[in-house]
Amino acid sequence: MAPATAERREFLRKTLLLTIPSVIGFGGIGKVMAAAGATTASTFSPTARARGSASVSVRNYGARGNGTNDDTKAFQAAINALPSSGGTVTVPAGDYVIDPTVNVRLRSKMHLKLADGARLLAKRNSAERAYVLMVYKVSDVEISGGQIIGDRDNHLGTAGEWGHGIMVRGASRVTVRDIHISKCFGDGISIGGAMVTGAPTIPSNDVIVTNVVCTNNRRQGLTIGCSTNVKVYDSEFSYSNGVAPQCGIDIEPDSSDSRTTDTVHIENCLIRRNKGNGILSYKRVKGVTIKNCTLEYNGGYGLLTVGANTGYVAQNRFRHNYLYGAMFSAATKGYQTSGNVFKNNHTRMHGVNTSSTPYVSLTGLVGGNTGNGAHIAKSSDSTDIRVTTNQYAK
Repeated sequence: MAPATAERREFLRKTLLLTIPSVIGFGGIGKVMAAAGATTASTFSPTARARGSASVSVRNYGARGNGTNDDTKAFQAAINALPSSGGTVTVPAGDYVIDPTVNVRLRSKMHLKLADGARLLAKRNSAERAYVLMVYKVSDVEISGGQIIGDRDNHLGTAGEWGHGIMVRGASRVTVRDIHISKCFGDGISIGGAMVTGAPTIPSNDVIVTNVVCTNNRRQGLTIGCSTNVKVYDSEFSYSNGVAPQCGIDIEPDSSDSRTTDTVHIENCLIRRNKGNGILSYKRVKGVTIKNCTLEYNGGYGLLTVGANTGYVAQNRFRHNYLYGAMFSAATKGYQTSGNVFKNNHTRMHGVNTSSTPYVSLTGLVGGNTGNGAHIAKSSDSTDIRVTTNQYAK
C-alpha cells in the first residue's frame, strides 16, 4: 500500500468514528453516528496535480491558530509568497479564524495542506455570499486534511444560501480530499462556473472530490453546477438541512440559462439523512454515473432526476428513503438502473413499509401502480428509462 493511500484511509477511519457530532433527524445535535457500508474503505487514488517544490507555513506569515485571532491575511500572505512555480502551503494543528467575506483565495499550482487537528473556523458574519476557501479561475490546485467549520450556528443574517466552505468557480484540475466540512451556512463544497461579462460562463473542469465528509450544512453537502468531468469518490454527504433543496448532492447548472453540467461520476459514497433528496440531478445535466453508493434515510427520494439526460445507476443500495428509492421525472431520458438493492423505501418518514402494493412502479411503462410500496418510478413523459435486474425487499 502506498503511503498516500494509507494516510487517506486513516483519515477516513478517524473521520467516520471520531468526528464532531452530527444532527440526529433534522433537529438538534446528538451523538456521533459512525458511517457504515460504502465509505469504510478508499477505492480511488486521485490524480497528482502539477506544482513546484516550495513549501511555506502559514505560521511564518503571522497565523496564530488560537481560535480568536483573524488569520485570513496571514493565510493569503503565505499563498502569495509561493514562487511562480507554485508549491505547498502547510497549516499546522490549531484553530484558525477565517473571514468568509474576504475569503482565502488559492492560486494555481498549489497545495493547501492542513495537518490533522487543523481547523478553519468561519468568522461570524451576516453576508448572503461568503466563502472560507475560494478556488477561482485557477488550475492545478489541491486542498487536503483538517476541517472547515462554518458559522450556521451563529450567523448574523437570515437571508442567503451561499455561505460555502469551499467555492470552486471556473477552475480546472482541482482536488479536494481528506477533509471534514460541517455547519456551513450554504454548501460544504460548491463547484460551478465563473461568470464573465459579455462572454460565456467558464465551467470548472476535472474536479476530484475524494475522502471527504460534508455533514450538517445548511443547503447541500455538495453542489455540482456548471462543470465538466467531476469525480466524487469514497465520501459522505449527510444531514443537509435548513434551506432548500437540502440534498446530499445537488447536480444542477448555476442558473436558468444555457449552462450545462456534463460527465459526473459518483462512486462508493454514503448519502444519508439529508432533509431533501439524497442526490438530485436537475435539468441540463448529462452523463451522470452513480455506482456502489448507499442512499438511505433521506427525507425525499434517494435519487431524483428532473429533465436530466443520460445516466447509469448501478450496484447501489437504496433503503429507508421517505419517497421512492429512485424517481425519473420531468422528461428525463436515457437512464439505466441495474444491479441495485432497494429496501423499505417510501416509508412515510423512515418507518417500516408494510404495503402490499407492487415494489416497482414505472408510470407510463408498466402499469400505473404508485402505491407506497414502490421503489422505482418514472413520470409518463420520461423516456428510455431502462430498469434491468435489481433486488427489492421490505
